[in-house]
Amino acid sequence: MRRRTVLVGMVCWLASCGRVGLAAETPSAERQGRPNVLFIVADDLNNLLGCYGDPLAHTPNIDRLAARGMRFERAYCTFPLCGPSRNSFLTGLYPNSTGILSNAQLFRQTIPAQHSMPQAFRLDGYFAARVGKLYHYNVPKSIGTDGHDDPASWEVECNPAGADRLIEEPDIVTLRPGQFGGTLSWYASPRPDAEHTDGMLAADAEWILERSAARNDRPFFLAVGFFRPHTPYVAPRDPYFGWHPLEKMPVVTGVEADRADIPPAALLSEKKEQAGMTEAQRRECRQAYAASISFMDAQVGRLLDTLDRLKLSDNTVIVFTSDHGYHMGEHGLWQKQSLFEESARVPLLIVAPGVTPAGSVAATPVSQVDLFPTLAELCGVVPPANLQGQSLVPTLHDPAEPGRGWALTQVVRRRRVDAQQQAFSGYSLRTEQFRYTEWDEGRAGRELYDHDADPREMTNLAEDPAHAEIVATLSATLREAAAGSLPPSGDTPELAPGWWDINLTDP
Repeated sequence: MRRRTVLVGMVCWLASCGRVGLAAETPSAERQGRPNVLFIVADDLNNLLGCYGDPLAHTPNIDRLAARGMRFERAYCTFPLCGPSRNSFLTGLYPNSTGILSNAQLFRQTIPAQHSMPQAFRLDGYFAARVGKLYHYNVPKSIGTDGHDDPASWEVECNPAGADRLIEEPDIVTLRPGQFGGTLSWYASPRPDAEHTDGMLAADAEWILERSAARNDRPFFLAVGFFRPHTPYVAPRDPYFGWHPLEKMPVVTGVEADRADIPPAALLSEKKEQAGMTEAQRRECRQAYAASISFMDAQVGRLLDTLDRLKLSDNTVIVFTSDHGYHMGEHGLWQKQSLFEESARVPLLIVAPGVTPAGSVAATPVSQVDLFPTLAELCGVVPPANLQGQSLVPTLHDPAEPGRGWALTQVVRRRRVDAQQQAFSGYSLRTEQFRYTEWDEGRAGRELYDHDADPREMTNLAEDPAHAEIVATLSATLREAAAGSLPPSGDTPELAPGWWDINLTDP
C-alpha cells in the first residue's frame, strides 16, 4: 500500500507538469523571490575533504561548492549516531526533545504533531521530494526501501538500489563475516558509477530537478541523501581507488599513550574486532573510505552541473553536510558514537545566492540544529515556534558574526549495575577554543582539550589545577546548554520502551 501511494503521488505530480520536455515558462508570482533548496546529506562523512584542508582528499566538486558559498569550520552534530542526528536536524530539536536516542525510532513515535523541516516547506507551498537516505536507514540492508522514513515530509520519494546492495555483498571484505553496516567492510568494485546506488540517486535527483524546472510553478525542497561513505565502503575501483594509493594512507600511532588520560566512558564506542586490525587492514580501510568519499563527491558534481545546466543555481540555496563525523583510528576508535572531534564534527557548506560571500569561512561553532531555522528564514517559510536552534543568516551575511558561540553534542552510554542495564549521558560543549565533556555529570569522568594548542585532542586538561577556572566556567555553560536541550516542562516526549538499550553495533 505504501509503494502504491508513492507511485500515485508521483504520477499526479508528473501529470501536472505538462510537457516537461519544453523550455520552462516565465516563473509564476508565487515562485518569484522564493529560492529553491537543494539539501545534500552524506552518510558517515567526516571532514577529510579538500576544502577542509585534507592533503590526501580528492573532492573537487565539494570543494567548488565551498568556493561558491560559506564553509563552517566548526560545525557539529547533536548526537553522533544516524537516527538521533537525522531526526534532530530534520525537526530542529535536540535529541532530548525529539525523544530519539537510538536508531530504530522516528520522531512520530514520540512527538507525532511536530512539523519536520520538509513538511513545513510543503505546508508553505514548496514541492518537497526525497532521494535516498534522509531519515534513518539500516545500511546496507534497507537500501531500496523507505527505511524509517516520514511520509508526511515528502510528496515524492525515490529509493533506488544498485549493484553494491543487490550483487556485490558476497565479495565485500568485512571484519565480521556476514555483516557490513555496523562494522568495517570495503570493496573495490569493477562496476561503473551508474550501477551503484549513489550513482542512481544522482540520476533520480537530476530527473526531479529537470521536471521541477519544467513545471516552474512552485519552488522545490529537494533532499538528496547519499549512502557513501557509510560502510561497506564500496566504490568503483577506477578511478576512485586509484586516486588513493595504499602506501600513502596514514595509520594512527601512539594510541596507548594517548588513551592514558581518557575516561573509560569516552572509549565505549570501540568494537572488539577493530582492536586486532593489522596495519595492512588499516590502510585498506582508509583507502576504501577515501575512495567512497571521492565517488560520492562525483555524484555531488552531477547535481551542481544539473543546477547550472537548468539555470537554477542563482535561485537555489544549497546545503551540504553529513549526519555526524567519523573516526579513522584516532584514539584507537573507528566509526562513530564518540564525543571526540572526529566523531562530533561535520562538514557544513551553505550556498545562499545574494547572501553568502563566495569562498567565505565562518569560525564560530554552530550546530546542525540550526539548519531548520536558517533555511526557514532564507526562504520565508513559517517554522514551528519550538525550534531550538539559532538562525545562521546573520553569519551567512557576515562570517565574523559569533552567534551563540558554542555547540552541544551528546551521546548515551550504558553500564551494568546490580545486574541491571543503566543508561547515562555524555555531553560535550565545543567553543571556538575548547572542547569540554562531562560523562554522567562528571561522575564518570571529564575531558578538556585546548584546540589552539592541541587540535588532535591528545592531552586531557580537565584535572589540571591550572585549568580549574576554565573547567568551572565551561561546566556551567554545558549544564545550561544541556538543560536547554530538553523540551519545555510538562512536554517531555514519550520514550519508546527500551530506548536506553543502545546497540553499539547498530549501523
